[in-house]
Amino acid sequence: MAAPTPLPPIHVALVDDQQLIRSGLAMLIGSQPDLEVVAEASTGREAVGSPAVARADVVLMDVRMPQMDGIAATEALLAKPDAPRVVVLTTFDLDEYALDAIQAGASGFLLKDAPPEELLAAIRTVHRGDAVIAPSTTRRLLEHMAPRLQAEHAVDAHGAVEREAIETLTPREREVLVLMARGDSNMEIAAELVLSGATVKTHVGRVLAKLQARDRVQAVVTAYRAGLVRP
Repeated sequence: MAAPTPLPPIHVALVDDQQLIRSGLAMLIGSQPDLEVVAEASTGREAVGSPAVARADVVLMDVRMPQMDGIAATEALLAKPDAPRVVVLTTFDLDEYALDAIQAGASGFLLKDAPPEELLAAIRTVHRGDAVIAPSTTRRLLEHMAPRLQAEHAVDAHGAVEREAIETLTPREREVLVLMARGDSNMEIAAELVLSGATVKTHVGRVLAKLQARDRVQAVVTAYRAGLVRP
C-alpha cells in the first residue's frame, strides 16, 4: 500500500521591524515539518508591496512599525484577492490593539511573549479558518466594540448586504452563530444544541459561507453589526 502523499507546508510570512524577532520566529517556525517561512518584511509598507507576503497562507504581523503600522498593513493586505490570514502580534496587552486588529480583518491576536507552542498552534488554527483569540477575550472585545459596530452598520454601505446575508441563515444556523458569538467551541455548541460535532462543523461552515466570512471572528463581527447579537 502506497504511503499517503504529505500535505504541503503552511506558508508563513513574518512582518516585524526587529530583525531579532523575525530571526527567532523563523527558527521556531522552521523547526516544524508542516510550517515554512516564505517571506519577511520589516515595515508595513514593505509587507503590502511584497508579492511573496501576499501569497503566504498566514502572516504574523507586528503592530508598531515605521512606514505603516500593522493594523493599516493588515487592512491593505486583506483587500487583495486571495488574501492571506493574519495574526497580529504585539507586546502590549491592550484591548484597543485587538479591537483595531479585528476591525482590520485579522483572524488572531497574540502577545509576543506567548509560549512557543501557543504561537505555533495559532498559525495552524488560523490556517484552518478558526480564530485564535481566547473565547472570553473575544466576548469582552466584541461586547466593547458592539455599539461602534452597530452605529457604523446603520450608515455603512455594506449594511444592507450584511442584513440580507443574515436573513439567508436558517433558524438553526442563527442559533449556531449566536453561540459562536458567546465564544463557544464546536463541542460546546454540540452539547448545547444536542447535535454531533460533525453536524455543528457543517453548520459553522455554512454560516461562514453565507456571511462570506473568512473565519469565526469575522462572522461574529457581522452578527454584532447586524444586531443579531447584542451585549
